[in-house]
Amino acid sequence: MAMKNGENNEAIADINVVPLVDIILVVLIIFMVTAPMFIKPSINVNLPKAASGDQTAPSKLNISLTADGRINLNGTFVDENAVRAKATEEVTKNTEVQAIISADKDVPHGKVVGLLDIVKAAGVKKFAISIDKK
Repeated sequence: MAMKNGENNEAIADINVVPLVDIILVVLIIFMVTAPMFIKPSINVNLPKAASGDQTAPSKLNISLTADGRINLNGTFVDENAVRAKATEEVTKNTEVQAIISADKDVPHGKVVGLLDIVKAAGVKKFAISIDKK
C-alpha cells in the first residue's frame, strides 16, 4: 500500500488529478447546457442584401422594423412615441448621436421613411441603414 513500515518519513507529494478533471468536465457540461438560456434572443429581421456598405459605429439608438411592422428599440418592442422620446433624450446627451435602422426587406418603404422622419424630427442628424453583405 502507500505506507511503508520503517524509518522513511517523507511526505506524500503525489497529486491525484483525476477527480479534478472529473469536476471540471461536469462544470463544462453544466455551462454548455445552461449557456443557451442566457443568450439574449434576437429579433428576426431579414435584412436586404447589398454589395457596398461600410461598418457602422455602435449606437444608443438601434431601431429595428420587423416584417409585421413592429418597432424594436434597443431590444424592446415600443411604439413611435417611445422612439421619438428616446431619440430626443439621446440628442440632448450627444448632438452627434447616430441612429441605426434595421428594416426587414419585406417592410413597406413608407414605414421606413416614416421612422426616419420621426428620428430626424427628434434632432438626430446622422443615421445608418443596416444591410447584409452579398
